[in-house]
Amino acid sequence: MKSFDALGLSGELVEVVRQLGFENPTPIQEKAIPVLLQGNTDLVGLAQTGTGKTAAFGLPLLELVNADNRHTQALVVAPTRELSVQITNDLERFANNFKKLNIVTVYGGASISDQIRKIKRGAQIIVATPGRLIDLLSRKVVDLTQIQYVVLDEADEMLNMGFKEDIDEILSTTPDTKNVWLFSATMPREVREIASNYMSNPQEIAMEGQKQGNENIDHQYVMVDERDKYLALKRFVDYTPDIFAVVFCRTKMDTQKIAEHLIKDGYNADPLHGDLTQAQRDRVMKSFKNKTLQLLVATDVAARGIDVSNITHVIHMNMPDEMEFYTHRSGRTARAGKKGISLAIVSKKEMGRVHQVEKSIKRKFTQVLVPTGDEVCQQKMMDLVKKVRSVEVNEEEIDSFLPEAYHELKDFSKEDIIKRFASIEFNRFLEYYRDARDINKSDKSEKRRFFEDEDEPAYSTGDRIFINIGKMDGLDKGSLLGLICDYGDTDKSKIGKIDLKGAYSFFEVEKGMADQIMKGFDGVEVRGRRVRLEMSGDRPERRDRDGYRGDRGGRGGRGDRGDRKRSFSGKKREEFWGGKNKRKPKRY
Repeated sequence: MKSFDALGLSGELVEVVRQLGFENPTPIQEKAIPVLLQGNTDLVGLAQTGTGKTAAFGLPLLELVNADNRHTQALVVAPTRELSVQITNDLERFANNFKKLNIVTVYGGASISDQIRKIKRGAQIIVATPGRLIDLLSRKVVDLTQIQYVVLDEADEMLNMGFKEDIDEILSTTPDTKNVWLFSATMPREVREIASNYMSNPQEIAMEGQKQGNENIDHQYVMVDERDKYLALKRFVDYTPDIFAVVFCRTKMDTQKIAEHLIKDGYNADPLHGDLTQAQRDRVMKSFKNKTLQLLVATDVAARGIDVSNITHVIHMNMPDEMEFYTHRSGRTARAGKKGISLAIVSKKEMGRVHQVEKSIKRKFTQVLVPTGDEVCQQKMMDLVKKVRSVEVNEEEIDSFLPEAYHELKDFSKEDIIKRFASIEFNRFLEYYRDARDINKSDKSEKRRFFEDEDEPAYSTGDRIFINIGKMDGLDKGSLLGLICDYGDTDKSKIGKIDLKGAYSFFEVEKGMADQIMKGFDGVEVRGRRVRLEMSGDRPERRDRDGYRGDRGGRGGRGDRGDRKRSFSGKKREEFWGGKNKRKPKRY
């Protein structure tokens, strides 16, 4: 392995890097830095998250930028605020005691006037998110006419987030003579299109074993019923006292809900998602980086740019919709050569996605079991014993307080004292896990099926209910499921197959739940038409009592079909219904 000295960096910059504690370059740094230092080439760098990509482009950038020229010479574009801030922090650390550069970060959610003021002072390097940069370009605050280097970091993620048009607009405002350095964890077709459209004969650097992913990550999965996923999460956290983890959820709503449940149950957790203000996001990230926060519950987008060392676990509450997201998620752990665990908590239906990821990264997942209640308690006891053995005793300060304690406990044996001190810490776990059931999913066939998808959860057997609303009312399966849970005051795990028709629908519920759900819809109306539910076997797809017919919809000549097709998404449910029942939704 080469040293930083052998890569062509100046002695002053090598010294700064050494002072920061970096002795040897990572593989992507070793390959990319000598190429980029030439200053006249386009480059595509493929490497997993956490392999040192920022230094791979950052160190050459600092060498090539002219500190005496106050014009903007380099632009780094990143998908999220967190990643932009992280890149800027790294560049500033590398530039310290090397060059006096003005490096400005611009991103949404922060004061644009402050960012404008910093840019007007002269910014040799701008690190930006696409949206805020477009805004500043339209205000003619940012001048990219003298740009020499453009870095697109996490290019695949920017495209996944829908920034293709923004990237096109940004690159079109830069000189044709610029160099483009594109870094990405994956190379989908859209990323290759950017390389084709905006780069000239780019050199491509791909890390050996790129598809295999980080060898230091232990990929695991556990199979449970959908309804038991949160219980499984708590058991793993209780079983691993020193866990320091990012917990990934698919939606902002799930992220907030799981974080709130963890906090309520006494865990040191906080959410990170797009609905938080910048001040809230900064507070959460500061706590996580300082390790005063143990569990960060995050969405895929919000977690981009998290560069925190010693993360022991990445936990997936569901498998991501995009396979590339799994690579980015798991890359939060096992950074800088350390080991880590990527644990997927999956339902039986998600196993197909697990196998897809296995093929993609060419690594087998290891199936593990959710700890039983007894195992959690045993682990907690041993953790307490280890703490007792390793605690530092300040003999000098504590001696004066001990005689009274000795006197108070003189009638107890050593065994009694150990039991009582252990019970102070231990009783709540014994009580909570007493008679705890095994929640590991059996491989045997079961009558009940549970699903992770919002539009198809729960039971495949049970009572079948007819409801006189459907696609013509702007509903899809997910929104109809939400309404059933809201007004039926139930959990989605109790709802089975949903058969969505044009003007009506059918859905299955757990045996014994039908009356509760049907009563919950008493008095609910949609556009002046009362919502009606009734028990159904196999109701024929004919005209119902309100005059609706099959999937064609349309109520005898009233001509309101087009109005009924308006999208349900984005409306407050109580406004959409406009009926007598004004209860706020309890779920979703």
